[in-house]
Amino acid sequence: MSKGLIGKKLGMTSIFTADGQYIPVTVVLAGPCIVTQIKTEANDGYNALQLGFEEKKSSRTTKPLQGHFKKSGANCYAHIREFDVDDPAAFQLGQSLGPDLFAVGERVDVVGHSKGRGFAGVVKRHRFGGGRKTHGGRCFRIPGSVGSSAWPSKVIKGKRFPGRYGVERFTTRNLKIVDIRPQDNLILIKGAIPGHRDAPVMIKKPKIEK
Repeated sequence: MSKGLIGKKLGMTSIFTADGQYIPVTVVLAGPCIVTQIKTEANDGYNALQLGFEEKKSSRTTKPLQGHFKKSGANCYAHIREFDVDDPAAFQLGQSLGPDLFAVGERVDVVGHSKGRGFAGVVKRHRFGGGRKTHGGRCFRIPGSVGSSAWPSKVIKGKRFPGRYGVERFTTRNLKIVDIRPQDNLILIKGAIPGHRDAPVMIKKPKIEK
């Protein structure tokens, strides 16, 4: 069994359970994912499946990737990711995988990239409180003093400054699957997951600590 799927975050909504409980959920289009490469311990040193998701025009795909995708079929894909698998012999190139890989009530980890917010100051990026706005204060949203005295006479590494905020890889763990709709390739996950609408995400089975 593959230990994950590639999906696309469609947005958030809410549902009511049979006992009237209100649950906020994130709707994820999970698949269909196509097996584009099978990696084995004998050939590659580890067992894994490479999956492709969301078809893409061949004219917008590089020649090396076109040749790679031809081994599993005629289609090209916008996203390819690898997932661990116990028995790669149980799969074949071109095979389609969907949300039936998971079960309602199962816990999963979701990997995605946070929303990009561009160049941000320290108040937005690091939650600085800002300077006071009374008694002649003029330092409202600036970082404040950043250097040291005569020693060490430099800015210490790791100092929080303005800069690019967002677009970082995040893993949200232990999320519960509330509902699965295999006819539409949809998975409803309780709570929020990283990324903006239509952002690619990976839904993975959690690792079992030994």
